[in-house]
Formats: sequence, C-alpha cells, structure tokens
Amino acid sequence: MISTLLAVEGLAQLGSALGAGLATIGAGMGIGKIGGSAMDAIARQPEATGKIQTNMILTSAFIEGCALFAIAACAFIIK
Repeated sequence: MISTLLAVEGLAQLGSALGAGLATIGAGMGIGKIGGSAMDAIARQPEATGKIQTNMILTSAFIEGCALFAIAACAFIIK
C-alpha cells in the first residue's frame, strides 16, 4: 500500500516537472516566433515600427503570464 502511494506521488512529481518544462519550452518558442515575425513585418513596413513593437511586447507579456501560471500550477501539484 505504501509503495503504491509513493509510486503515485513520484509519477505526480514527474508529470508536474514535465508540464513545467513543456510550458517553458512552449513560451520560448512562441516568443521567438513573435519576435521573428515582428522583424519581418518591420522589414516590410518600416513606418509601422512603433505599432508593431507595441503589439509584439504586449503579446510577449501575455505569453509570459500564461507560462508563469502554468508553471505555478505545476508547482502546486508537486506539494
């Protein structure tokens, strides 16, 4: 009984760690794609640089916030 409980707790910790890692990787890839796309847009339309940069920063902040919530949720699962 105790060994089964420890195994389940170990799997929960493993799942939490994998979830936090995937959230971090996903956020990094998303922010990288946003940055690359913004640079392409600025290269095509230099006069819209201010609007593009503002939208890029806001979107990056939203992605960071979502990733932070995902990592925090995974941390609470670990106990």
